[in-house]
Amino acid sequence: MTGYERKSSERYLPDQGREACGLFGVMNTSGKMFPGNIAISAIKNIKVRGNGLGGGFAVYGLYPDYKDFYALHIMFEDKWRDVKTIVEKYLTENFNVSYDEQIPTNPHVNIFHPPLVWRYFVTPEKKGDERNISDDEFVVDKVMHINTSIEDAYVFSSGKNMGVFKGVGFPEEIADYFLLDKMYEGYIWTVHSRFPTNTPGWWGGAHPFSILDWTVVHNGEISSYGTNRRFLEMFGYYCTLFTDTEVMAYAVDYLMRRQGYPIEVASKIFAPPMWDAINRMDEKEKHLNTTLRMVYGPLLLNGPFTVIVARHNEMFGITDRIRLRPITAGAKDDMVYLSSEEAAIRTVAPDLDFAWTPHGGNPVVVRMNSTDHLLSMENSI
Repeated sequence: MTGYERKSSERYLPDQGREACGLFGVMNTSGKMFPGNIAISAIKNIKVRGNGLGGGFAVYGLYPDYKDFYALHIMFEDKWRDVKTIVEKYLTENFNVSYDEQIPTNPHVNIFHPPLVWRYFVTPEKKGDERNISDDEFVVDKVMHINTSIEDAYVFSSGKNMGVFKGVGFPEEIADYFLLDKMYEGYIWTVHSRFPTNTPGWWGGAHPFSILDWTVVHNGEISSYGTNRRFLEMFGYYCTLFTDTEVMAYAVDYLMRRQGYPIEVASKIFAPPMWDAINRMDEKEKHLNTTLRMVYGPLLLNGPFTVIVARHNEMFGITDRIRLRPITAGAKDDMVYLSSEEAAIRTVAPDLDFAWTPHGGNPVVVRMNSTDHLLSMENSI
């Protein structure tokens, strides 16, 4: 690994409250792959939004040779214990492990206390009654078991042909450490700077948060975390990473994969219209919004937030109803951008075709081979 200079982190310690989170997401709507330099350059431009206590990326399309396998990224916090052996015994009891390796890293990046990080490409090996559940449900169950039952081991990425890379440091340091700009290409990249609210800066607590191929990056504070968490626990989702954002990843999986709702409906659950606005709607809309609030009230997200959520073939961004956190969208040809700051977008796409700011609670939905994202311009500020 020659040609690299040893780098030191610029983390601001212990001033955790400095500034706020920075978010950025970019998707090519024709599915064309591109390297990580766009996401890295964009997030570096808004470095003032971070403090070096957390950074991370989600990349879609990066494992084409293993696209039919679940890619489990697992961190082992204590390298010297036998936790890795315990996890691997559990994996071989429940999966066919096609290939595994330590995720390549740059030893010349001086990053804070990195855990051992390994990836496993697996397919489920279901037994007995497990054959009656879907592969996705099987994987969620096993991920929850590892994260709740095996100390010092965390599955932080579990989708197919996608991966999360995160840790303690500025995002560009995490990118350098995992060699993101040298080893991977994807058609969606999302990135987050800073650290999870009200929790220590630790490797598992950095964003993005993920379950299956869902990933979430978040700016703000979800004050309804306790209510959201208790509701999700009824359906087998257990929060183990000590942060409010984790509930968002599980909520989108529950609503959009299990319940089959599109984001246009899920967004009405996360950031519903005020009751007085519902009362002014026509009867059909009033019935829909009233039903969603009554049935899924425990998944309403209170507090200031902006999130960028991604899965294969789709990315969306949304803020809280009164826009206590910012989001801006931009588009140039087949590239669509979402960010907490327009400056990040302009850094990598100075000649945008469109740039707009959506109203609170109205999602910008970016879909493959679609111009759906432009629909949100009709209701923008």
